[in-house]
Amino acid sequence: MITTVIFDLDDTLYDELDYCKSGFGAVSLFLASLPDKPSAERIFDALWEQFSGGNRTRTFNLALAELGTADDDKLIAELLKVYRSHTPQITLPQDSADVLEQIGSRYTLALLTDGFLPAQQLKVQALGIEKYFKSIVYTEQLGPDCWKPSPEGFEKIMRDLNAKPKTTACVADNEKKDFLAPNKLGCTTVQLIRPARIHTESSQQQDTAAQYVIHKITRLPPLLEKL
Repeated sequence: MITTVIFDLDDTLYDELDYCKSGFGAVSLFLASLPDKPSAERIFDALWEQFSGGNRTRTFNLALAELGTADDDKLIAELLKVYRSHTPQITLPQDSADVLEQIGSRYTLALLTDGFLPAQQLKVQALGIEKYFKSIVYTEQLGPDCWKPSPEGFEKIMRDLNAKPKTTACVADNEKKDFLAPNKLGCTTVQLIRPARIHTESSQQQDTAAQYVIHKITRLPPLLEKL
């Protein structure tokens, strides 16, 4: 019987694309305010074209090159800071809110999220989800080697909540990093595949696949009841 549910954040409880658009909007306004720079609209279009084209690690560099702006390290660092520290314009989808409300009275809920600390904290605040969770762990706070697939975050939550792996379910989206640790710990793992998810790659590594796959978060409550 499941008593504890650990949720991932990005592309699990909301669409991470919404955060990316929000961040690119903030970066566009900042860059457009500098001397001799294009309009915010043109900058956003360049950023989004690179990102949606699959350039996820050098989005700023390639967009600046397209705009005819030198991508020196100092400017890139400033843009990254703006992106990670901006107040996100994101909202919690109604189906996620409904499910969290529904299962919150029956299970102990926790949140485990990777990513740069200020950005992840600002996402949680913008979504207004702190009230649903008895434990929120930002892996960035645990140390540089504690991002998933490290088991550290899962283990901390289970210690904090006095939960056992066999009664814990972990719900996330990314097969390449989210399920390896909880699978090895003996938790139940559930992959939620949102239509707009960013990370669509499968993993060829052993033990990385989730034990269950759902395509709507509304399928989670009846699944948990069966486990």
